[in-house]
Amino acid sequence: MFYHWLRTNHPEPYGSFGNGSAMRVSSAGWLYDSLEETRYMARLTADVTHNHPEGIKGAEAAASAIFMARTGSRKEKIRDYIVSEFGYDLSRTCDEIRPSYHHVETCQKTVPEAIIAFLEGTDYEDVIRTVVSLGGDCDTLTCIVGGMAEAFYGVPDELVAECRKRLPADMMAVLDRFPEFKVAQKARVS
Repeated sequence: MFYHWLRTNHPEPYGSFGNGSAMRVSSAGWLYDSLEETRYMARLTADVTHNHPEGIKGAEAAASAIFMARTGSRKEKIRDYIVSEFGYDLSRTCDEIRPSYHHVETCQKTVPEAIIAFLEGTDYEDVIRTVVSLGGDCDTLTCIVGGMAEAFYGVPDELVAECRKRLPADMMAVLDRFPEFKVAQKARVS
């Protein structure tokens, strides 16, 4: 659906509740001063293509978790907020999810699972390994949860160095500028 949207002369939202909206929203969790503003911007990023209520909900939930993690919320508070605001069932464990989990591309079946992996993880790498161990749409799950894990734990220097070796110059330019925005926002929130 995204391919056709990209190729049309007048692209319009196409009612998707796919997990792409949650996969691409992490910057909204880093760049705004309040949870309300973060949710509003997450909604805007989703609405371009994923304007189904579930697509929007997935983006808002992921961005909210990142915002709360980067501003010092404990995991219990993040869990309670996500459950009360978005209605996701976060009572399961990854061990309960893993046996029957399969490749699903909807927010309803990937965002809660990613958040559960974040809640169970003990450090950045553990969160990533935990979500990958679920199987299914692993690259998307990892994309969704990576921002949460970074906001809560930071990314280990050795992983940053390895990733930087693999990026082309144009991507490095973007990557090198992003911390300026994160630091500015963190100072404004504090």
